[in-house]
Amino acid sequence: MTLPITTRRLRPATASLRLWLPALTAVVVVVIAIAGPMFAPRAVDHPVGITFAEPSGEAWLGGDRLGHDVFSQLLHGGWGLLLVAVIIAVLVTGCAAVLGSVAALYPRVGGWIERAADLGMLLPPVLAMLLFMLSWPESGAVGLVIICVVAGTPYTARVFAAAAAGVAASGFIEAARGRGEGAAYLVARELLPNLRETLLTQLGLRFVEAMYLVSTAAFLQLPTTLGDANWAVMVRENASGILLNPAAVLAPSLAIGLLAVSVNSAVAAFGRGRRSV
Repeated sequence: MTLPITTRRLRPATASLRLWLPALTAVVVVVIAIAGPMFAPRAVDHPVGITFAEPSGEAWLGGDRLGHDVFSQLLHGGWGLLLVAVIIAVLVTGCAAVLGSVAALYPRVGGWIERAADLGMLLPPVLAMLLFMLSWPESGAVGLVIICVVAGTPYTARVFAAAAAGVAASGFIEAARGRGEGAAYLVARELLPNLRETLLTQLGLRFVEAMYLVSTAAFLQLPTTLGDANWAVMVRENASGILLNPAAVLAPSLAIGLLAVSVNSAVAAFGRGRRSV
């Protein structure tokens, strides 16, 4: 049965809209988080009125616990969380993809990798982060990245090992082995290009997890190098005045959630778009 002309025209347009709308949303949110300090009307510590002042024409989102402009703090507070979360997500996905591919190619090595992953998953990432950061507080953002990568890689490596198992048993892998290709070639040139969808999916999910961990650490003020004006600190410091000026708490909370969800949706939509091509 031949589809009507209008239906055939609408379907590509609808697919394109589903691809570009999440991407556009993510781009807007990311640009605001990165370039926000350039467009902030005031400095972070600039007073605009009394404690927890209500929103007004002078301060669109009102004041915080010290009478500072919430809107200006909101524009200043996203880039640090975003940068650290992106670094963690990329490192976790990359390390896990390599370990999972090696585990699929070499079952004996894979057994050791899977046992190490099982042991690593016994310690929840939040608990590992708390233990590490409280024991070594001067490590700052670098220490936060290290512990999040170490804690987040084991589970993701298991996911990649399962996804790569079928590819590792295929004929073109055997042909490459017959040519004498080494492990680095098999992983980089044969396995990983065939795991693009898994890579994109895990990258988006690891970014959401990284945003959760980084926000938790910032909320607890563990890595002091993230600054005093980030969104998680805003939630912590202004929670006592949520009934006086809800925007001081709700605005940064929504910003964290919107950033994580929009980037994950954009990455997932991009993966679906490549699959349908």
